Amino acid sequence: MPLLVMKFGGTSVADLDRIANAAKKVQREVERGYDVIVIVSAMAGRTNELVGWVEGTSRLYDAREYDAVVASGENVTAGLMALRLQEMGIPARSWQGWQVPINTTDQHGSARFVSIPRHNIDQKFAEGMRVAVVAGFQGIAPDGRITTLGRGGSDTTAVAFAAAFGAERCDTYTDVDGVYTTDPRISAKARKLDRIAFEEMLELASLGAKVLQTRSVELAMRFKVPLRVLSSFDETDETSGTLVCDEDQIMEAKVVTGIAYSRDEAKITLITVEDRPGISAAIFEPLAAAGVNVDMIVQNISEKNYEDHPGAVTDMTFSVPVAQVEHARRAMEAARAEGKIAYDELSVDTEVAKVSVVGIGMRSHAGVAARMFRALADENINIKVISTSEIKISVLIDRKYMELAVQALHDAFELEKA
Repeated sequence: MPLLVMKFGGTSVADLDRIANAAKKVQREVERGYDVIVIVSAMAGRTNELVGWVEGTSRLYDAREYDAVVASGENVTAGLMALRLQEMGIPARSWQGWQVPINTTDQHGSARFVSIPRHNIDQKFAEGMRVAVVAGFQGIAPDGRITTLGRGGSDTTAVAFAAAFGAERCDTYTDVDGVYTTDPRISAKARKLDRIAFEEMLELASLGAKVLQTRSVELAMRFKVPLRVLSSFDETDETSGTLVCDEDQIMEAKVVTGIAYSRDEAKITLITVEDRPGISAAIFEPLAAAGVNVDMIVQNISEKNYEDHPGAVTDMTFSVPVAQVEHARRAMEAARAEGKIAYDELSVDTEVAKVSVVGIGMRSHAGVAARMFRALADENINIKVISTSEIKISVLIDRKYMELAVQALHDAFELEKA
């Protein structure tokens, strides 16, 4: 019998009525002849509540006990979903991570998949079970302790099960009806995409689009799992939502597919850094050790080259998440105190945003950067930093112009047109 994986996020199972609504969508697929593996998140708000309980009990908590508490939210949802399906006459059973088992590494709070053996669930399907309801976001470490996968981990769980069981498709139900050319809250012209390539979705997810978790898209691309994004609150059929798929399944790719943005960016500049071989390693190794996620990097000729130190110094600019600014500052100050680097000043700008254009069509079309920069220039938006890859161009700009930039770029590339 063909197999389908269906994933329901927290808003889709927020209360008993929404669980019942999700169960009807599962019933429809069972009636179409599928065996179904359902991956569920905790009910909306429950994970934050559980995290709050842990932090309220122990400021320096044991990560193993944190996982034991936080994973319980998905367990409750799985049991309730299985009960609802049983009430509807569908043979269903709930599964916690250790029962499958979902084998992971022992990195509590951010575990990675090792393996998902099929035999336990396959045996139950053979015995007449039609739906396996699996608690997402969790697994079991080599020592038998419960682990969790980090926020958004249920998305990754769903794709991992689809890959492990050779599912026909992985359907992710959420509070939006698909992937849009940009955030509809910013641009009224945003258009829902029927299809988007794995690479484009991965770039959009990593650049700020919150429809899918980045790791889930990475897994889907690696194992060629067709991934469909659908609304839990609308009536759907085979043509609904957005299909994330291989590039060769898209008939004609547009030059630019979507516009992404991230508000929570900061720009750090080390002024008058020594200009010598190895200086970049001396800067970015301490940042990596401190867990700072560096994104855009630009090295400039320092003004002081022409004043005090001709040819001897440079300025190094890079962007980091706002929440990591202090970690980055401490790492740089410690490196300077230890004599690993030298600089005159560390400048921080926390009022910036990153805006990106993404599209696999950029590989074969010239002039995308020029068109992007002209659109921003026409709105008098200054670009602070630029970075590029094969299928995306990102710029750092003043945060107050972010929404204007998104709208201008959406118009410039005519993304409202199919």
